[in-house]
Amino acid sequence: MKRLISALNVVVILSLTGCGWLGLRDRSDDYLLAEETAVTVVPQGMDKAVLGQIYPIPQIPVTSVELVGFDVPRPQPASVNTFEQSVKIQSLEGRRWVLINVPPSEVWPRVRNVLNRNGVPAALADGSEGIIETVWVKFNSDEENSHRFRFQISPGVQLDSAEISAVHNQAARSQEDQAQWPQSSDDDQREKDMLSLLANDLAASADYASVSLLAQDIGGDAKVEVVTPEVSDPFILAKLSFDRTWASTLYSADRGGFVIIDQNRSAGVVFVNYTPETTEEPGFFSRLFRGSEEILEVNYRILVETVGANVEIRIVGTEGQGLNKAETLRLLKILRSNMS
Repeated sequence: MKRLISALNVVVILSLTGCGWLGLRDRSDDYLLAEETAVTVVPQGMDKAVLGQIYPIPQIPVTSVELVGFDVPRPQPASVNTFEQSVKIQSLEGRRWVLINVPPSEVWPRVRNVLNRNGVPAALADGSEGIIETVWVKFNSDEENSHRFRFQISPGVQLDSAEISAVHNQAARSQEDQAQWPQSSDDDQREKDMLSLLANDLAASADYASVSLLAQDIGGDAKVEVVTPEVSDPFILAKLSFDRTWASTLYSADRGGFVIIDQNRSAGVVFVNYTPETTEEPGFFSRLFRGSEEILEVNYRILVETVGANVEIRIVGTEGQGLNKAETLRLLKILRSNMS
């Protein structure tokens, strides 16, 4: 009996000490000791455009609310577009673009592949600017002119999405060298046809794996981001026109669980009610005596204001008073996550 107890003690000791008893050190927390290395310096006279931060470390504001306290938020309802590829053509303010819920770094090689397969190879591809210019091509329906297209790929308003716009340019044959890119397409129908061809090909493509590592920052910075100043209240910065920001804000509010009570577009104010969903089921008497129609009251205001070349979106209380920073950030992130 004593031998059996001794054997059990050995098993318990081994299970408690783990790998340390065998002389193996636990390395699961070694990543906490990692240090940032110096940036690689490219000698003068050599091209350094191909170098970039593959895994950039974002700056965390010292005054960030998350550093003071953080409550795990309830998960937001997942959109169907999160799991399925969605490609559609949108238009607003006299311009149109292809919206695809794929990051620009994945869209870039796919667009180039589509153009090559359709016999319209690129004459210029600038990943940093997100610009692809095609060679001059000839259409059977036009024996007098040559045609080319310029594509602009940029981050979309929707999270992890990209927008692809196009400009059509035509010139008389043998005079292509004198042509200049116009501000808007020379032929609106040819622009529309090209975007339709591109959208259909992207929607039918099943190749999701190719990613351009050299074009991770393709098309510039994000069009929409949540800004957290040190002294003032947080807000959403939209590098868009007021009309598109307003339409995107209303769309996002509706999808994010806000109930729009009233709106004043000229004043840039949306009166909403937002009540977080709870998992608690109402009691028997609550279900019995509760009215069939629940009257919702305004408990927040969404302010949309043009500031310089951008638009700022803020959320305040019923009377326009500021909210605490944690509550403001929570509501702004819900609004931002559904903008499109």
